[in-house]
Amino acid sequence: MSTLVHSVRLIDDGRVTEDAWILFDRGRVAARGSGSSRPGADELVDGAGGCLVPGFVDIHGHGGAGASYDDGPEAIRSARALHRAHGTTRAVVSLVTASLDDLAARAAMVAELAEQDDTILGSHLEGPFLDPGHKGAHTEALLRAPDAASVSRLIEAGRGTIRQITLAPELPGALEAIARLTGDGVVVAIGHTDADADTARRAFDAGASVLTHAFNAMRGIHHRAPGPVVAALRDPRVTLELIADGVHVDLDLIATAFAAAGDRIALVTDAMAAAGSADGRYELGGLAVAVTDGVARLVDGGSIAGSTLTQDEALRRVVAAGVALPTAVAALTTVPARAVGRPDLGRLDAGAIADAVLLDDALNVARVWIAGSSI
Repeated sequence: MSTLVHSVRLIDDGRVTEDAWILFDRGRVAARGSGSSRPGADELVDGAGGCLVPGFVDIHGHGGAGASYDDGPEAIRSARALHRAHGTTRAVVSLVTASLDDLAARAAMVAELAEQDDTILGSHLEGPFLDPGHKGAHTEALLRAPDAASVSRLIEAGRGTIRQITLAPELPGALEAIARLTGDGVVVAIGHTDADADTARRAFDAGASVLTHAFNAMRGIHHRAPGPVVAALRDPRVTLELIADGVHVDLDLIATAFAAAGDRIALVTDAMAAAGSADGRYELGGLAVAVTDGVARLVDGGSIAGSTLTQDEALRRVVAAGVALPTAVAALTTVPARAVGRPDLGRLDAGAIADAVLLDDALNVARVWIAGSSI
């Protein structure tokens, strides 16, 4: 069935087209334009002046709707349904630190799901190759250096579907691991790290291309020790993840990061099971988490333990902080898609996959399409 969405502000690839229309047919964008001269279709959708944007792409999230991605296929399906309703049409499934056996089994499980559901882009292994001093919500006893055998086992378990691995580049064997992983098509992110700026630069030169949740679980910016964030901001090869919930990073600082490198900021949720659910007690990677007023923290130690964010809320927050709407939309669409090697996603030009989100004047989600089908 073909669908024509009309009377919208189309925001795509950094541009705004007023009084726009777009035609979805056979899962793709068949045509687009503006004005009253437009083709017919099986279904007509009046956008009523709202914003039509590409479907959001989340490259770092751990769950939602009371379910954690680590807990298996049904948990992933439940959490993905919650995030789809908030505009996230495609997502990488992030897995927290676990034993090597468990992590390999979970990567294999996600590989099977990705074969069945192409809205699941693969897995992101956030651990176990992390710095214990910046472990955040990861079990310290399970952290380890990235030895060649462990890296090989995880790559084999993922069967080509591991999109991203976060590691601390100062660990023994890290630079060799970066070369091996990137050679196998895995995006390497640096994070949960004690790296200084020079170490971060060496990691980027070795092939790392993402900074995991910038500012969090890493050295901050000091005027005589700029740290990994400044190294990433100054390197055009690097995408910086940011969690725009107003808890992980001050929104004025997020706006400043956009001013410095707006075309390389990926807004991620880092959402855990409590996203879309009530305050209470949850678990993340085997660790007890208490969620109060929407803020998730470890019961033991009080470290932030992911977020309860959805990507539409991230959009509203950064726009309210002064980021231009087309730039903010790109940070949810083209930038994260490009960062994990899927430049075919996050856009609405002719021939693109018809993933789209209709937003009202308050930037709330009014309707979502995946491959041209309304959910």
